[in-house]
Parts: sequence; C-alpha cells; structure tokens
Amino acid sequence: MADWFGGNSDSPVQVMGTGVEVRPLMRMVYLWMTLGLLVTAFTAVFVVNTPAMLELALNRAVFFGAIIGELALVWGISLGIRRLSPGMALVLFFLYAAVNGFTLSLIFLVYNLGTISTAFFSTAAAFGAMTVLGYTTQLDLSKYRSYFLMGLVGLIAAMLVNIFLRSSGLDLIISIFGVFLFLALTAYDTQKIKQLAADPVLTSNGEMLMKVSILGALTLYLDFINLFLFLLRLFGRGRN
Repeated sequence: MADWFGGNSDSPVQVMGTGVEVRPLMRMVYLWMTLGLLVTAFTAVFVVNTPAMLELALNRAVFFGAIIGELALVWGISLGIRRLSPGMALVLFFLYAAVNGFTLSLIFLVYNLGTISTAFFSTAAAFGAMTVLGYTTQLDLSKYRSYFLMGLVGLIAAMLVNIFLRSSGLDLIISIFGVFLFLALTAYDTQKIKQLAADPVLTSNGEMLMKVSILGALTLYLDFINLFLFLLRLFGRGRN
C-alpha cells in the first residue's frame, strides 16, 4: 500500500520523544492479520476436502475469476479506504482472505503436507524476526522505497517471462529473490505502521485508527502470504 492515506513516505513521523503509545494500533493490525490468515487457512482446507468446491477451484474460468476478484478487492480496499466505513473495510478484508484461501487450496494438490508445514513455520519465524527488526531498527527504511518498488516490478516481469521460458534455473532465482524482497518489505511495512501509530492526530480518531489497522493488516498479510509462497517454491523443489 504505497502512500498510506496520502502521507509522504519520505517524511516519517518521529516516534522517539512523542510520548504516544504505539502498541494499540500494532495489536489491532496483528489481530486482523492473524484472523485473516486463519480465514485463509480454514477456507483452503475446506475447499480441498469438499469435492464440489475443489471441482470449482480446478475450473480454469472460476479460478482466474477468483484471481481477478482478489486483485479487485485489494485495490478496492487500498484505494477506497477513505470512503469505506470501518465495518465494510473489515468485511472486504475477510472476503479477500476467504477468496485467497479458495485459490491457495490448490497448493495441497501440488505439495505434500510436510513441505507446506515446513514452509509455513519457516515463514512465521522469518516474518516474526523481520517485524521485530522493522519495529526496533533506527534505520529509516523509507529511503529504500524506490528500490523495493523496482524489485517488485522486476519480480513480476521475471515471473511473467518464465511462464513462457519454463526455466528451472530462473525459477530458482525468482524464488530466492522473492524471499529476500518480501523479508525486506515486511520490515519496511512494520516500520511504516509504527510511524503512523505515533501520530497523535491519527490515534485520537477512532474511525481512522480502525481503517489504518485494516490497511496495515492487509499489507502485512500480503507480505506473509507472498513470503510463504516463495518459500514453498524453494522447499518444494524436487520433493513432489
């Protein structure tokens, strides 16, 4: 989520010395994110264990329709967060998490449970470490924002090219690069949420605080899911 309600990412809010409590917003962000991940996990398990739902997921038209729906929901929440009520924003976030679970259910057909479990717990550990780093570091990570953006564009371009090349070597490079990129983005996004939480104007507005917590949860949720998928690609190489 690039600008976070139009804020200047090159001018972070000063955290030290403000006396503002940053933990309430962080707790809300991680609460929504955790619930979103649970919705995704339960949906994926339900789909893969329900023949009728699995048949739907295997239908190309339905699957790609769900992918388009996911993109629409992410952009709808991100770009429309100012106009959405907190309740509607939360409903859309959980709807996105459920649709994502629907599409992710197919990983159970590609990877074995051991590989999925290893990738998940590795993701949780790495994600946790990077959120701590992002929360505690004194380094201003916002100055690397343009590099992160270029990395994302390059990653997407490489993945599209490899759809046609089908190169295992390039796939390995993409997976490794994706892991490091989303580790860095996790730290960057955590620091940005912390800076927003230190803004007394924001924290005094209950409705805006709720909206920021949902947007923050969506951002970190996306970091977690993408990190998981790239680790899954790495751990799954040659195991299935």
